[in-house]
Amino acid sequence: MNEAKQWTVTVDIDEHDGRTRATARLHTRDARPLTAVGTARLNPADRDVPEIGDELATARALSRLAHTLLDVAADDIEGLTATPPTRLHL
Repeated sequence: MNEAKQWTVTVDIDEHDGRTRATARLHTRDARPLTAVGTARLNPADRDVPEIGDELATARALSRLAHTLLDVAADDIEGLTATPPTRLHL
């Protein structure tokens, strides 16, 4: 039986001057995690609801992280086959 693998994602969120920044890190067995950043800013005409900024910035960071992981997989495929993959989709 194969050993189960576990990857974890951590998201750190901070706010400064109406801007929210989320940093998502994917931790695998590799030495260095993949990292992506997402941001959101408060429209001055909108009511300040910090949770919404957190959600938007985190969603953007996770989306970028997913695309980064897809790029890594494409590079790995190309490294093994010496040809770029035709198409990889999320």
